[in-house]
Amino acid sequence: MPNTLHNDHIQQLQTLYQGSELLVALFDASDTLRYANPAFRQAYHLADSAMPTWVQLMRDNYQQQTGTVIRTSDFDTWLGSALSRRGKQCYRMLETDLHDGRWILMTETVNEAGWMLCTGVDISKLAVGERSLRTARDLALRAASTDELTGLSNRRHILALMEAQLARPGQHCVAILDIDFFKQINDRHGHPFGDLVLVDFARYLQSQLRRSDGVGRLGGEEFMLVLPDTALTQAGQLLQHLLSGLHQSRAIGEQCDFSYSCSGGLTQLLPGDSVQCAYHRADAALYRAKQNGRQRLETG
Repeated sequence: MPNTLHNDHIQQLQTLYQGSELLVALFDASDTLRYANPAFRQAYHLADSAMPTWVQLMRDNYQQQTGTVIRTSDFDTWLGSALSRRGKQCYRMLETDLHDGRWILMTETVNEAGWMLCTGVDISKLAVGERSLRTARDLALRAASTDELTGLSNRRHILALMEAQLARPGQHCVAILDIDFFKQINDRHGHPFGDLVLVDFARYLQSQLRRSDGVGRLGGEEFMLVLPDTALTQAGQLLQHLLSGLHQSRAIGEQCDFSYSCSGGLTQLLPGDSVQCAYHRADAALYRAKQNGRQRLETG
């Protein structure tokens, strides 16, 4: 008998999920909720008809002090760090605590189309001491992969994401972006304002990318994008859209009408590539973009 689900099987599965204490949710490729069983909705204080994005769900949790406990004084930096890990693997397990006192083991399973199945089980009865040790370990691992200022992946983590794509079949691209005239921004407005620009740039990049895309800070004003399952032409269109939208004026700190731009170097990962070779091609393309007038994208 073929291993396929017929309509009656799907109906039985949905009925079981509806009555299960297991937390079950399905998010589409844009990270918008498409299904959640009653246990999930109760845990995260969602109305029966609510279908938020995962970002909005977490923001509501933070603001209303419901659902997931988010321990931070800077939600956007926490969000940047969380997004740097969410959906980057086909399968992931993590532990989280809820405001109702429960401790949840959550799994995330992502298919090739980018849809994510989340399941959570109550593990509150596990020894508190063991839980504390695992939490401390997870926080240490998270800190080791996160850029402290922006909350994005740090250099080591984003290069590891690129290396993971080299092992996968298919078309994948990598880009290096550099904020134009960043030294002048620091000299004119001061380094604290320069840090605000870096944070603004990080938030902008995350708002333009898919959940499966990786984004990290290489250092200074340089950032890297890892674009899995993306042909060079498609990646170029995405980057051109990103560069053109960035130049619009925005409020940053006390500057109500500030604008800046960036330059980019883009390359496609090739069979037999190494991290160093792909990095060198993207970096060389970025150098040409700087030499050719900035606020532009070059391909290498």
